[in-house]
Amino acid sequence: MSGISLSDIVARLGGELRGEAAGARVVRQVATLSQAGPDEITFLSNPKYRGQLAGTRAAAVILNAASAEHCPTACIVAADPYGYYARVAQWLNPPLVEEPGTHPSATVDSAVPASSRIAAGARIGRNVSLGENVSIGPNCVIGDGVSIGESSVLYGNVTIYSKCVVGARAVIHSGVVIGADGFGFAREKDAALGPGGGRWVKIPQLGRVLVGDDVEIGANTTIDRGALDDTIIEEGVKLDNQIQVAHNVRIGAHTALAGCVGIAGSARIGRNCTIGGAAMILGHLEIADGVHVSTNTLVTKSITKAGAYTGWVPFQEHADWAKNFGRLRHLDTMNDKMRDLETRLSALEKKP
Repeated sequence: MSGISLSDIVARLGGELRGEAAGARVVRQVATLSQAGPDEITFLSNPKYRGQLAGTRAAAVILNAASAEHCPTACIVAADPYGYYARVAQWLNPPLVEEPGTHPSATVDSAVPASSRIAAGARIGRNVSLGENVSIGPNCVIGDGVSIGESSVLYGNVTIYSKCVVGARAVIHSGVVIGADGFGFAREKDAALGPGGGRWVKIPQLGRVLVGDDVEIGANTTIDRGALDDTIIEEGVKLDNQIQVAHNVRIGAHTALAGCVGIAGSARIGRNCTIGGAAMILGHLEIADGVHVSTNTLVTKSITKAGAYTGWVPFQEHADWAKNFGRLRHLDTMNDKMRDLETRLSALEKKP
């Protein structure tokens, strides 16, 4: 791209442009506050980086009104600098558009639009419905009866099992598996196998996975199909890499999950939630709209009101950690002693 003038940016995205002759400045790329050059635009949203503002070489900085008075160069004042930066970055870095067509090595058993892009080694099953401008990357496998909405992009080695539905404008990164069987087994007791013995009997997983519009799914994330009802990912959800979503889970619209989160079967997560990396959510729980769960938190019961929730202990030097957690083993004993002391103290206070 040859570049965009600051006046054009403000005309499209809003905000207040400040700086002498700022409107004529042209930016060609985005960069960090400390590394941006004279033809790049940057942003300041976290106050801890304000010290870098005075030395920036950027053509312009996107920031809030409180920081604007300290800016040595042209700036765009925005209520949400980070969100504004994201829009500018998208504008300056449009996705690469490949020519439509089907690679000779692809296997396609369904009629697909002429606007589709089917890469080498891809496999499209029977009765598949693709919207306009869908891109299927190398070695993807699309099962029978799958539906994928317009302008969706699947990178290499994505697998979507039969009858699953993906909405419009989805971005699905490499290694994602949608619609594999959920972990459904019944324990059939068998005393002949020893104490507590039994055999696991597989329960057919008959539901689907339904993915809404404008969803992004990170690399190697897995979303299991429902046992009877469907697993549902609502519109605008963003899933990071290596997330496990078990059968019959429902994730509400515009919720975002960071990497390595695990969600057990039949959990319900509300709209506009954020789940930190490596958090674990047990099955059959409900999480209300507008909840933030901190990284590495184990959610063991339902959360019924919006707010931020944390359930982990920060790291320490090992010797301190061992000492403190050694004391945890004695909490019950310490509690009994405290109650006994309180009873004795109360009795003493009652004496004349």
